[in-house]
Amino acid sequence: MGTLVPSALRKHINSGQLDPVYLVLGADEYEKDEIVDTFESVVEEELRPFNVDRFDGLDAGSQSSKLSLGGVLGALQTLPIMAPKRVVIAQRAELLLQPKRESESTLRDLALLEEYLDDPAPTTTLVLIAERLDERRRISKSLKVSATVIQCGELKTQADAVRWITRQAKTAGVAMEPGAVRELSTRIGPDVRRLRGELDRLFLFASGQERISESDVREVAGAAVSLDDWAVTDAIQGGETATALRELALLIDGGAVPQMLLGQLAWVVRTRLSGQRLAPAIDAVFRTDSDLKRSAAEPRVLLEKLVIKLCTAKVN
Repeated sequence: MGTLVPSALRKHINSGQLDPVYLVLGADEYEKDEIVDTFESVVEEELRPFNVDRFDGLDAGSQSSKLSLGGVLGALQTLPIMAPKRVVIAQRAELLLQPKRESESTLRDLALLEEYLDDPAPTTTLVLIAERLDERRRISKSLKVSATVIQCGELKTQADAVRWITRQAKTAGVAMEPGAVRELSTRIGPDVRRLRGELDRLFLFASGQERISESDVREVAGAAVSLDDWAVTDAIQGGETATALRELALLIDGGAVPQMLLGQLAWVVRTRLSGQRLAPAIDAVFRTDSDLKRSAAEPRVLLEKLVIKLCTAKVN
């Protein structure tokens, strides 16, 4: 249907141009959360419990949860209550649209969603949020035609990272020396998750200073990691479990921070894996992130388990 940049979304909605279906793509979780809040604001706060439905594809993989794409489809058919519009939001929608196991019911639900896209309910806005979709799939092609696509945090090169850092610093009202911007982009690369985390740390560190210097970045930001030459990347792509575990051990023994390594593994998943490997890999990354934050398990063990899952995911 068309494309929209995140910064134009509020103006787009305020102008009354609310489209029936939106597809939000990208790796910037912070920006995607802001987009969710913006869509929720379409419904008056006191009416949101009746007219805003939120689903999370991560729940679809839980044995205790019965969430499926069918639940989302059911919400789309519900009429709004005392409001002109309902908003249905599905986060991590790739886990619903690209299920690990394609049963008869999941295929039926995907077919029903395609039918819905051809004739969406006029009183409902559907917002599907995903990191990325396998564009070879039929449902992905249908969404690209029927939905308004919003791209978040799409960084592919170091030059993209430089522009992103500069823009974020300007928005935050923080001055950064050009050398500081270059140093941060070199250390982190085009990984928007890690860039946002390191920028937040830098802003806190430099609070009260006139500007952030190159030396500030060296002191605060994580150690440089070569994105293209990182040996774990090739090992995971090739399904070489032993090599990947050995390279991971070298990084951990060298003092790499677990969350930083997880961010790197997430980057590998986003940029190097595709097809039927992608959905289970994304699921594994999210679960490891949750375990690192909440579990008492040894971070090294959690990362090793993740690497094994990424290496042994079957490719069809």
